[in-house]
Amino acid sequence: MDIFVLIFLVVGFGAVIGGFLLEGGHLIALVSLTSIVIILGGTIGATGASFPKEQLIRLPKIFKVILRDEKYDTAALIQKMKAMCIQVRQNGLLSLENQIDAEPDSLMRKGMRLIVDGTSAEHTKEALEVYMEAMADRHHSAAQMFEAAGGFSPTMGITGTVLGLVHVLGNLEEPDSLGPKIATAFIATLYGIGIANLIWLPLAGNLKAKHAQEVLYKSMIIEGLLLIQQGANTNYMDEKLTSFLSEAQISQKGSGYSGGGRKKRG
Repeated sequence: MDIFVLIFLVVGFGAVIGGFLLEGGHLIALVSLTSIVIILGGTIGATGASFPKEQLIRLPKIFKVILRDEKYDTAALIQKMKAMCIQVRQNGLLSLENQIDAEPDSLMRKGMRLIVDGTSAEHTKEALEVYMEAMADRHHSAAQMFEAAGGFSPTMGITGTVLGLVHVLGNLEEPDSLGPKIATAFIATLYGIGIANLIWLPLAGNLKAKHAQEVLYKSMIIEGLLLIQQGANTNYMDEKLTSFLSEAQISQKGSGYSGGGRKKRG
């Protein structure tokens, strides 16, 4: 579980509420069930109407992705690719066939199957890139839903405030109570902006960051499989796959990836 997501969400809300209390505010003043209903109900309704059913039913899986602490061990991947390269150079491409079903990564399985079936390097690359494009579309649509919610939420907050002011201005019999009533009406705007910037938009950013990590890892898989299919030697493969990594990633993988002359990403 990616505990940092929960930690920083708590930090964000804690900072806002803590700052309010430091100014002498009372916590009960921030509680408004009406505002919650308007903001959450309106945002969910508007977001749901903006996307097809096929995307909406994936939301439980998307939340699992956000909370899952996925590890992409690029060093282990490079070593695995080099071992497969040696195996193929010694025993041929068909020697990979018995390993396909045991491979946990779906892209790796697909690529290995294409290689074993004798597909050309060009067609193998094309098929794997189509897989990547489909994956990118799914990830983009998931982040897009949270971004849309982040856009609707402040608008729903303003809507809630306007509704509150309409109610206040429609009942002016008690002038002394206007101040507290107007303050309560503006709680809806606070909720709308706060929820957008502390939940929806950060979750969209989280999905984009995890997508970038997965794209890097999958791109290394594609490059490694194509090198194996071409019969490249392990030193060249090491250099080529290491070029996908940043300086920081290379330093984390140990001195085995710090040799001179390599192309490194900053």
